[in-house]
Amino acid sequence: MSAASSDSAKIATASRRPFDPSLADPSRPSKLQRSSQSDISPADAEGGEEAGAESEAMAGARLYRAQRYLVAVEYDGTRFSGSQQQPNQRTVVGVLEDAGVHALSNVCHVDVERISKRKPGEVKNEGDIMVTDVRCVAPDFHARYKALERTYHYRLLSGPERPSIFEKNSAWHIPEDLNIQAMKKACNILVGHHDFSSFRAFGCQAKSPVRTLDELTVTEVFPVMFFPSSLERSEMESPDGSLVYSRASSLMGSSGEGSDVSSTSGKSACENGQEFGKRLRHRCFVVTARAQSFLYHQVRLMVGLLKAVGIGDLTTADVERILDAKTMTAAPPMAPAYGLYLDNVKYDPIV
Repeated sequence: MSAASSDSAKIATASRRPFDPSLADPSRPSKLQRSSQSDISPADAEGGEEAGAESEAMAGARLYRAQRYLVAVEYDGTRFSGSQQQPNQRTVVGVLEDAGVHALSNVCHVDVERISKRKPGEVKNEGDIMVTDVRCVAPDFHARYKALERTYHYRLLSGPERPSIFEKNSAWHIPEDLNIQAMKKACNILVGHHDFSSFRAFGCQAKSPVRTLDELTVTEVFPVMFFPSSLERSEMESPDGSLVYSRASSLMGSSGEGSDVSSTSGKSACENGQEFGKRLRHRCFVVTARAQSFLYHQVRLMVGLLKAVGIGDLTTADVERILDAKTMTAAPPMAPAYGLYLDNVKYDPIV
């Protein structure tokens, strides 16, 4: 993977194999020499190995004349088969160097010996993946083990109408109404320091199921594909054309519905008096989860639980029971990958 260049080279993940000096022929330098050390932050895979394998983290520091870079990438995960390299599959690592999961800012590190004249600031854009930031870091810096905090968002669309083709791969469609107050109560139960074995998928490599969940919230927001009606435009804008958030929020009403549409009615658009061809608007909810680290698929399993609470299949008492059960078989099915977004991986300010 080349974070700041499109020159050809080879990259493997940090756990694959140590650097082989015999592969670096100084008599025939390529445009860009790359190390055998690279790693995608585990935040994009909802956990995996926990921090601690520092010996692997430092292996890249031994590469002769290499500079380590911290790279931020943004991608639409729809056409990817995860972030780590897989045989015969298009993955995030494979293009740059959790299937379907999106990232607003995922982070990796890469060791690069620069011979090319291309500037480090020249980023790479592959259409559905783009490098958004690059900076030099210390040789022993590790994108996974140095992370202080990770934040995920999960988008839910509630309403009987099928989602737009522009939304079908970016949010989980729930045909039923969602009880946001019940979901908030369930969030409060899960926040804190717990054994999250019930929210730990098979294949998790973490040594301990205990995690501290700093934040788990659910918020109703405007759908991404929100195009206001003439009435909404007049009520949402101030005289200078800027958005008046208090007025915008009031348009959603106590139920969260738009002023001229209803997303919770089972009637057709014609029966609701809607203009022919105009679609009903869904209610959109965002679940936010924040912690230093997560177990494998922990976020998606928690969202699956919140959805079950929201539609009335489970109660808050059930949430406590499932958490205390400490087995994944007690939890409802996890949410699909395409509604999940890695928002941010936080590091020490000196980075």
